[in-house]
Amino acid sequence: MRNRGNIKSILINTALYTIFCAVLLGCAAVGTPDGGPYDDTPPKFIGSSPNFEGTNVKNKTVRIEFDEYIKLENASEKVIISPPQLEQPEIQVNGKNIQIVLQDSLQQNTTYTIDFSDGIVDNNEGNPLGDFCFSFSTGSELDTMEISGYVLNAADLEPIKGIQVGLYSNLADSAFTTQQFQRVSRTDGSGHFVIRGIKPGKYRIYALKDMDQSFNYSQRSETLAWSDSIIVPSSTIAFREDTIWNTDNTIDTILTVEYTRFLPDNIILRAFEATPNIQYLAKSDRSKHEKIDLEFAIPVDSMPVIKGLNFDEKNAYIVEHSARFDTITLWMSDSTIYYNDTLKFSLQYMATDTNGILVDHIDTLALSPKRSRARILQDEQKRAEAEQEKFEKELKRLERNGDSIGLARLMQPKTKFLQVGNSSSTLNLNDIYTLSFEEPVTFLSDTAVKVFKLEDSTWVKIPFEIEQDRLKIRKYKVYAEWRPEEKYKLTVDSASIVGIYGLHNEPIEQEFSFAPLNIYSTFTVNIKDPKESYTVQLLDNQGNAIRSGKTEKGNFFFLSPGQYYVRMFDDVNMNGKWDTGEYGEKRQPESVYYMNKSFELRQDWYHETEPWDITAEPLHTQKPSAITKQKADKKKSITNKNAERAEKMAKQMAEIEKQKQERKEKRENRKKK
Repeated sequence: MRNRGNIKSILINTALYTIFCAVLLGCAAVGTPDGGPYDDTPPKFIGSSPNFEGTNVKNKTVRIEFDEYIKLENASEKVIISPPQLEQPEIQVNGKNIQIVLQDSLQQNTTYTIDFSDGIVDNNEGNPLGDFCFSFSTGSELDTMEISGYVLNAADLEPIKGIQVGLYSNLADSAFTTQQFQRVSRTDGSGHFVIRGIKPGKYRIYALKDMDQSFNYSQRSETLAWSDSIIVPSSTIAFREDTIWNTDNTIDTILTVEYTRFLPDNIILRAFEATPNIQYLAKSDRSKHEKIDLEFAIPVDSMPVIKGLNFDEKNAYIVEHSARFDTITLWMSDSTIYYNDTLKFSLQYMATDTNGILVDHIDTLALSPKRSRARILQDEQKRAEAEQEKFEKELKRLERNGDSIGLARLMQPKTKFLQVGNSSSTLNLNDIYTLSFEEPVTFLSDTAVKVFKLEDSTWVKIPFEIEQDRLKIRKYKVYAEWRPEEKYKLTVDSASIVGIYGLHNEPIEQEFSFAPLNIYSTFTVNIKDPKESYTVQLLDNQGNAIRSGKTEKGNFFFLSPGQYYVRMFDDVNMNGKWDTGEYGEKRQPESVYYMNKSFELRQDWYHETEPWDITAEPLHTQKPSAITKQKADKKKSITNKNAERAEKMAKQMAEIEKQKQERKEKRENRKKK
């Protein structure tokens, strides 16, 4: 079928070339000689040693011959040999030949496959041979079964490229951790894999990001996946439609072609990284004198015990946790302690020993900031001297000019205040008004903070509550009966908030309001056959979750206009977050689903989805392409240089005809004169 199209292409382009030459000769124009039609045929396999699909093979060297000079692109990525080879084979390209020398010993009665994908191309035009797979057997029979499917990231259904997928005929769970794969493949950019050369039987299938090239699960940090189902390869006769195209991109013929369909061809493997289970102090840092950060490998269950070795730890610091409880920040509160350039202390916590068991462990730490106290004082002295010099120059200038106002402003004392951050002046109804500080606060006067509402041009004091954030201890939330389109004002008296290092606040006054209701949208996700454990998430146009709700029917209120996507996960353990899997417990990661469409929400608008059947569409097609970060590999195709050449020649002929006509018109005009 391809040959028919190629012959047509050559004939047409030869004709165009002849016409073009005739035009050139007729015009007596001098042009660049054309090299004739391009070769747009891919390389052809013409022979090999051993024979293609040969049996009883004993030689570890494979030579494959083609009808033209070839190249092998991205061999390390494209070439997959099965059974997997522990020692890397030697692969060489020489002219029209490829030579593969296997370093591992050949296994008895085993089918070998060397899958080149689309890596073989002709040397000149880069036309790919296509999905070329060479096979042979060391026994008397060649195994020809195939299976295929997809590997996706369990958390977000992103296709995973380049991950190994392997089979075991040993159905025991221990095979994955003690034996290397029997058959192996690797995924492409769409997460798709094909495992070839399979013997009839029953298999377990796994995916593995093999860190040490052992072809089994040997490190907890390795990404993995498995199917709970037993894989039984089979085949059936199926039919597909093949289209023959003309050179002008019109359809020539549509044929119904019989082929062998290998099953299963829809395997889905959800890959994940296991939660780290090794606890240790990953990092300790003293970025400045008064602040110590302790970062642990995994979240801590309880506060470590700190014992000062050159200071008294009692009432010496304020503790701040990260959201995951894997980082602990100590804000040192006693200047007689944190002025020390080196703080020595012991840290007692539960750590993992060499046997993988959590035991009491003590680290002894001596932490120093990057700049010593003496260096800080020296730098401060230099800044003070520079400021004094600047002040004296400005003073003389103002006195010389008789600027009394400027003098009064200059003489005002400069006080360093506690830095306070607050919310923007316009908030959404889902927002919480907050006050945040650069350091922990030791004193905050409730009576000094006031909230007002504008009523008939008068600021009226209203009740409110202020609450310190449980984790982010430097943030305070302000709650009141906020209403849309109403104007509010928050004030804080001067020096009513005191930081841990003695700084106090300037007077604060901020007016703010909440946006009107008619700018928002309401969105409802209608789930078919909902469960209590379903958690619906609303995503922005970058795929980030902005709203979440553990409801049977996902209702999202007060949404700003824009484009949104929908994701859901089955929160099996009802802990409010997605949980990964654990191979030792044979526990799969919690299931994730996407609605394969986007929703454009407008102002003052309500939208409810059609009932969403989360299993109606295969997992590998659910995630919308617009928010899929791992894009499919660009498929190589036969170069279309002949069509480009014909188009170029047509433009050149048109230009020559134009010039010829212009010369004719000039001659006629001269005759008239």
